[in-house]
Amino acid sequence: MNNTTYTGRYFTAMKQALDAVEVTLADGKPSDVESGFGLLSERCGQLKQSGGTLFFAGNGASAMMSSHMAVDFCKNAGVKSMAFNDVAFLTAIGNDLGYSRAFEMPLSMMGRGGDVLATISSSGNSPNVILAIQAARRLGMSVVTLSGMKPDNQSRALGDINFYVPGRTYGVAESVHAILLHCWLDHFMNVQEWEG
Repeated sequence: MNNTTYTGRYFTAMKQALDAVEVTLADGKPSDVESGFGLLSERCGQLKQSGGTLFFAGNGASAMMSSHMAVDFCKNAGVKSMAFNDVAFLTAIGNDLGYSRAFEMPLSMMGRGGDVLATISSSGNSPNVILAIQAARRLGMSVVTLSGMKPDNQSRALGDINFYVPGRTYGVAESVHAILLHCWLDHFMNVQEWEG
């Protein structure tokens, strides 16, 4: 790849961000990426066995990734999953209770102890994501966060397993999040692209 062109530099920046992904645990202790995915897969196995639910929450592009992954975890991996992206739900809660409660309110009604909340937020600071994490904690749920931009973002400090992408732009953070989410699913299902 020619690193003197825009495209070459863009692809290089994307690869550098992917290579620089950091994983931390609840106590802020660093973990390697492979161990992080191992923990996620183990937790999914427990969810599948217990009939628990994997919830996804995110805004904008992260909302679309939430929907995409909820479908794939249900359809392909057999893990009960859902994303809080129903238009009527979001607009009613946003209008009546405030958009900051768009994920927290339904999660409080549907979530149970032992379930898992996965949040996707490029900034890691979206108020509705933070309130959802707090609700998950009150319910006794596990929390997985995917964040980016600044290393001291709020959500990164609140999860049991935290994947942080040190990208400075939304395009890079969102794209690497999509790769991480697919890696999580494929790791759990033991899908091996390299085996053809």
